[in-house]
Amino acid sequence: MIVNYSGILKPNINWYNGVSSGRSIGWFSGGAASAVACYLALQELDDVFLAFTDTHIESDDTYRFLSDFEGALGVKVHHFCSDKFNEPEDVWREYNGLNFAHGAPCSTYLKREVRIKQVQDLDNDYCQIFGFDFSKREINRAINMVKNHAETNPRFPLIEREYDRGKIFSTLKYLGIKPPIAYIHFDNNNCLGPESSPKGGCVQGGVGYWQKMREVYPHKFDYMANIEHELSKEKGEPVTICKDQREATKGSKLFLKFNPGFPDVGTIDEIKGRQPDGYFECNGFCGTLDMFDNELEF
Repeated sequence: MIVNYSGILKPNINWYNGVSSGRSIGWFSGGAASAVACYLALQELDDVFLAFTDTHIESDDTYRFLSDFEGALGVKVHHFCSDKFNEPEDVWREYNGLNFAHGAPCSTYLKREVRIKQVQDLDNDYCQIFGFDFSKREINRAINMVKNHAETNPRFPLIEREYDRGKIFSTLKYLGIKPPIAYIHFDNNNCLGPESSPKGGCVQGGVGYWQKMREVYPHKFDYMANIEHELSKEKGEPVTICKDQREATKGSKLFLKFNPGFPDVGTIDEIKGRQPDGYFECNGFCGTLDMFDNELEF
């Protein structure tokens, strides 16, 4: 099925440069959705260049998943990384923050900037492939990407073919590829880090995600709680990952653990968390695409 993105049909021509064929760039995030989106693109398009932006704080199983994908499909996924920062913590400390209104700085500098650098010459590229799935939230994000980042000529194979979470995982099973183990506990495979490392966890995860992190990976939870406290002390104001989503106190900051330096700021224990809406993957567009210009009614 061809999905109508509020009147913008699936493109068969790149309106940015006028080409209808040429290289298509499939962005493999390390998650299940982007992997299946790249697989579908390989079935449909002739010249697909697969790219993975490495944050250097990926789960060991992410690299296993990537290798299995390459082996199952007989393709090569090309690795790229930032030449400015080695890992997310470097970005957080440079900008003295974890999660801003426009998105996470680690996503901006370790994903988005790296992606843009690889596609500076857009003259001959046909499109870029993104793993937004067939859900209300992701379709709305796709609409905004089409409107606000037309230069990417984005394609969304999962939305075009109505692939929801169930169909994504059944496709991996069909291909004989075991999904990343992160999905046992979480709805994403973003920057989880090696199991033995104290580093890891997505700063866009939300309260429910971090409550689950405390349960599954307490050493990673404690590490991030300490980073919040250190950055808050340096900045002289609360620096937190999570915010309160309750109507009466919406937007107020919440520490992962109580911070005696800011005793009036609450913690994530004050509210009942939930898993993040949608099946999100880190692709360098977090935050900005969540401020919807359009809301598609499902």
